[in-house]
Amino acid sequence: MKYQVIIIGGGPAGYTAAETAGKGGLSVLLIEKNSLGGVCLNEGCIPTKTLLYSAKTYDSAKHASKYAVNIPEVSFDLPKIIARKSKVVRKLVLGVKAKLTANNVTIVSGEAQIIDKNTVRCGEETYEGENLILCTGSETFIPPIPGVDAVNYWTHRDALDSKELPASLAIVGGGVIGMEFASFFNSLGVQVIVVEMMNEILGGMDKELSALLRAEYAKRGIKFLLSTKVVGLSQTEEGAVVSYENAEGNGSVIAEKLLMSVGRRPVTKGFGLENLNLEKTERGAIRVNEKMQTSVLGVYVCGDLTGFSLLAHTAVREAEVAVHSILGKEDAMSYRAIPGVVYTNPEIAGVGETEESALAKGITYQVIKFPMAYSGRFVAENEGVNGVCKVLLDEQQRVIGAHVLGNPASEIITLAGTAIELGLTAAQWKKIVFPHPTVGEIFREVL
Repeated sequence: MKYQVIIIGGGPAGYTAAETAGKGGLSVLLIEKNSLGGVCLNEGCIPTKTLLYSAKTYDSAKHASKYAVNIPEVSFDLPKIIARKSKVVRKLVLGVKAKLTANNVTIVSGEAQIIDKNTVRCGEETYEGENLILCTGSETFIPPIPGVDAVNYWTHRDALDSKELPASLAIVGGGVIGMEFASFFNSLGVQVIVVEMMNEILGGMDKELSALLRAEYAKRGIKFLLSTKVVGLSQTEEGAVVSYENAEGNGSVIAEKLLMSVGRRPVTKGFGLENLNLEKTERGAIRVNEKMQTSVLGVYVCGDLTGFSLLAHTAVREAEVAVHSILGKEDAMSYRAIPGVVYTNPEIAGVGETEESALAKGITYQVIKFPMAYSGRFVAENEGVNGVCKVLLDEQQRVIGAHVLGNPASEIITLAGTAIELGLTAAQWKKIVFPHPTVGEIFREVL
């Protein structure tokens, strides 16, 4: 069978590419070996946020008296929280399938095997395509720590489905995934310890705000071991033993459960990628241009496989650009304003340059910073909660970065991302009329 576009992988990049191509009138084949929606929808973005919202609701109920609302007994039902998470995922997966079907996308379940740039096999069938879009996503990376194979550890997938709470949880890795699970389990009363090799949690986020978030969670009982290397793992009847070393020497912690959350890496094996002989970057990622084209004509790479940004929203935009290129529409990928969000409570979000990245690039910048209390809406809805908004300007007073600690950072960060992408100066951005009262007004106050 022949198609104008063959897409391997049905995650955010794959299903967006398929839908966009279908809407553009192209004949499209999408091959997915697991479930439509990929990691993000089935075991990442959506399920974790569903769990975190339950935890946030529980937190709000526990502290309702701050808002003159009395709730005598607050409790939660973990099996029902997990069941609701599964229901949300099922609903959204069906929604993705419905959109693809409505746009005449042919969906095939199974493992794809690339024969060459125009030929893909899946099961007993062989398909021919004019264009090939690779959206194979990423997988959990488990570092080769001595003893790791002998420990009954959790990955994020296991943590999402556990219907019983451990008394204690050790998390190896203080990145986004690690901190979101730390937040969830801490809210439900689990003793949590986070072991992080770097000198601060959330490596890619603004360090000052990351430190403030860490301090907040330390007050809530989470223990952090920073600049700490895990050197060994072992299993006992009491739980998992994490042996580590840091500037203070060697030590160990024991917890009923261990969550390995060191990071993710692009999926590059098992589907015949080597048969394309694509040019790679110095870091081993697939080299693409601003149209997501690889070194082989007619082959595009989108999402985690580029190795640039392992974020669903980046993948979605890359997929649009790739299909627009196939359709002959003028478009180009920009990474100038890719938001990053951590859905803890409070949330932390950032877009554009951090102080650290600006310094590394030799960019002269100015920082303007205000407490979130300058927003009346924030004060009304966050009794006794502190937050910070920080904006970075370059020498021409253009907005080059923005970072927010405080709810709902995830919802307002796009305001700053738009300003960065459009190259607005502080004065130009301030001319935009913000509705009052909103938390997003904090950007006007900062400027």
